[in-house]
Amino acid sequence: MDMPVAEAEKDKSQFVKNSVLYKEFLAEREEILKHKWIESEKAGKDIGFEKALLDWIVKHRSNWRERRMREARTEKAAS
Repeated sequence: MDMPVAEAEKDKSQFVKNSVLYKEFLAEREEILKHKWIESEKAGKDIGFEKALLDWIVKHRSNWRERRMREARTEKAAS
């Protein structure tokens, strides 16, 4: 028997929220928002999400990703 549409959508939504890719997206977004806040404070005005995003990608993303991968490997090895 088929699932009702609303229940199927809820299952899809839960699958996305539990996916590693979505969790990485949320973690990266949080870092960008922190960067936006810090840089806006320095500038004395809101620099906007796009400027913060581009600045964070250029200055911090590669190191952040390396650190996340290193931490994930450490956690995996410990379990």
